[in-house]
Amino acid sequence: MVSVLLERFLQQSLDLLNETLAAAIVVVAASLLLYNLSRNLRNRVARTSAGVLACITIVYVGDVLMSLAIQPATIEAIMRFQWIGLAFIPASTFHLSDALLATTGLPSRGRRRRVVRILYAIGGALLILAAMTDVLISMTRLSDGRVSLNAGLVFGLYIAYLLPTSIIALTNVWRARARCITKSTKRRMTYLWMSLLMPMIGIFPYSVFLAKGDEFTATALLLVNLTNVVVILALLLLAYPLSFFGSDLPDRVVKADLLRFMLLGPGTGLLALVFIIYNAPFSRIFGGLGAEFMPFMVVAVILLWQWSVDVFLPYLERRLIYYDDTEQVNQLQNLNQRLFTRADLNQLLEANLEATCDYMQVHGAFIINLTTPTPELVKTAGRISLTDEMLTQQDFPIDNFAPNVPLLWEGYWLVGLYSHRHGRNDEISSVLIGCMGFVSSSPTLETDDLKLLTRFVKRLASALDDVLLQEELYAALEGLLPQINVTRARVAEVDYLPGRDAKPRIINGNLPDTTAMVEQVHAALRHYWGGPGLTSSRLLELQSVQRALADNDNNPVRALRAVLLSAIERLKPEGERSMKNPEWTLYNILQLRFLEQRKVRDTATRLYMSDANLYRKQNIAIEAVGEMLVKMEREVSSLPSS
Repeated sequence: MVSVLLERFLQQSLDLLNETLAAAIVVVAASLLLYNLSRNLRNRVARTSAGVLACITIVYVGDVLMSLAIQPATIEAIMRFQWIGLAFIPASTFHLSDALLATTGLPSRGRRRRVVRILYAIGGALLILAAMTDVLISMTRLSDGRVSLNAGLVFGLYIAYLLPTSIIALTNVWRARARCITKSTKRRMTYLWMSLLMPMIGIFPYSVFLAKGDEFTATALLLVNLTNVVVILALLLLAYPLSFFGSDLPDRVVKADLLRFMLLGPGTGLLALVFIIYNAPFSRIFGGLGAEFMPFMVVAVILLWQWSVDVFLPYLERRLIYYDDTEQVNQLQNLNQRLFTRADLNQLLEANLEATCDYMQVHGAFIINLTTPTPELVKTAGRISLTDEMLTQQDFPIDNFAPNVPLLWEGYWLVGLYSHRHGRNDEISSVLIGCMGFVSSSPTLETDDLKLLTRFVKRLASALDDVLLQEELYAALEGLLPQINVTRARVAEVDYLPGRDAKPRIINGNLPDTTAMVEQVHAALRHYWGGPGLTSSRLLELQSVQRALADNDNNPVRALRAVLLSAIERLKPEGERSMKNPEWTLYNILQLRFLEQRKVRDTATRLYMSDANLYRKQNIAIEAVGEMLVKMEREVSSLPSS
């Protein structure tokens, strides 16, 4: 009697564990599927691995649904539904191996592509047999309401389809591994080779070889649970190397992104799943209170887990990912936290000006930038009638400012704003960078007003100093980022042996892709009158620029500037120039923003449009210049060499 009860308890425990592991596999496989689809869908390896993950998800979703189903007819329908994954996983696995082999420089000449199509066709035929007939699989209803899966007359066809496909897929991945050059790519390809067939082995319907009902014994359930654990480990092992394919991000960013995703995605889902599945045992232990408190417990565990990840993730990243370059990563993260967007900086200036208006009891204040060739009105608050034209008048006291000494001009009190940054020798230099002003309510300022004004002058000087510094930083980044060649895609070019159809890298005379061309054009236009976006541009390699050297004193930068100007002039419409005519919009934007170096607000005002509309039209104009450069390059390439 005791042995019977013990066996029943063991069987129920293994059955519950099987249900938990099957649901866990669904969570992990579905999460990785969504991860691939949302990040690397353009890459062939990512797309084909998504097919493998979809097959696994379908099979284990069926297992979870069968644990919930009661009617034998429903269970039979779910068993046939699972054959969507069972029928296509050999073909999708071979397809993935083919994509890996092509990535390493051995694309299909047509044979492997035809084999992939044939395998998918065989999978479709087997699915039809499993779904509509009993010749591939059959079901037997047991006395306790369970359904046993049996092999049909032609089940051997599935074996004949599965085994050779698996062997060839393993061979393809091994060949791909042999073509890897670096240690990291060899290691990742080894992970793929080791884990490639584990999901297929895990979902194989072994019960067809057992006697009817034997798949529900404790021994069979123990083997099934062990197989499920192997599948989970194989999925995690697959996820790591697959996350690098098709990504342009550095390795450390890919690893950190995958770690965060696994902890916050599948990790959170698995915790909630465990508490929901084991709700019944908790209810028995706590006398029915488990069911009442289950929603609260699930929410509490999820919140606690999210908090734990937020606290311990930086430590895990330093230990697992950033162990070699912690200092540089900390600097990058610190820079990210300190930088503000243009909207944030404008909001900061506006808040300081509004506070000045409130405390000084005036109805308007403003900030003027004095680091530009002509004074420029940066930000206003309240009612101000000041214009940029007034700032260019000869009586503007630009040479009369002194620290903390207000000047009365045109009905406004002006106070100089000074930068107090460290110089080259760590000496603090005081440089006039702008002035703040507010509406004058009296010809003199009281002592208390001067003390209060000194406090706001310090705040506004610091804010304007940060605004100007970060604008310089953004300008430098805008010119330098397009020049950075080392991306994940560039690294992948040296990870594998060159293929039989490998083409040379883009060098002089070969046109870059559209995205790269637009980035280079934007950087060059942004630094049209000087800067790394122009002087370090890869556009200097264009044939049109090389041919323009003779007319520009053999100066590559001047030649590139001339080619850009020529491209812009080709976009110029016919007739008289107009600021309101839509046909002239793109040309006017290029002229005002880049050739004349006007600010966004000034350009938008002259063209009668909003700032947001100007940015959108500016992107279109830059793309038009890129397309024109491509056209000019093709024209030069067709000319006979001199």
